[in-house]
Amino acid sequence: MKTKTIEITEVTVDELADKVADKLLEKIKNYIEDLASNENDIFLTRTETAEYLKVDPSTLWNWTNKGKLKSYGLGNRRYYNKKEIIDLLRKNEVRHR
Repeated sequence: MKTKTIEITEVTVDELADKVADKLLEKIKNYIEDLASNENDIFLTRTETAEYLKVDPSTLWNWTNKGKLKSYGLGNRRYYNKKEIIDLLRKNEVRHR
């Protein structure tokens, strides 16, 4: 096992604590961003997508055929990218006055 020695001079305890806290906060933010980006790579089945959007599967089928929502196929199975669904919902946001 390798050990390292760090010598710190001309720094108060509070300054050192602030530096460590800042670095730790930066690492935590990066970790959370990585988690969020990984969640966006989730693909949902037709049933899961219809449930997520709270619509009937026939509505989902119509939206897909009209090109409103993109699906990905593997054999007879269809999948929908969760990030694309969320982006589409945000793009079509309705503002109430």
